[in-house]
Amino acid sequence: MGVERAVTRWYVRRQEILSEIALLEAALQPEQGAEESADSVKTAVTNEHTTTLAKLTMAQERLRLLGPCPKPMMG
Repeated sequence: MGVERAVTRWYVRRQEILSEIALLEAALQPEQGAEESADSVKTAVTNEHTTTLAKLTMAQERLRLLGPCPKPMMG
């Protein structure tokens, strides 16, 4: 029973991280038709972009550290 619980917990954590990565990647996509003319707006967008990129990097690192499934489901 303990191995099944560990595998289930691993899959849940993996899915949460993958969902977070997908949301962050979608946030990094350039908005179509959005043009800023003021420098302060560009600075705010750049800061937001940098923050989102840092969060994406951290999420990818968490996924890497999660490692492979504790026990293969098949075989």
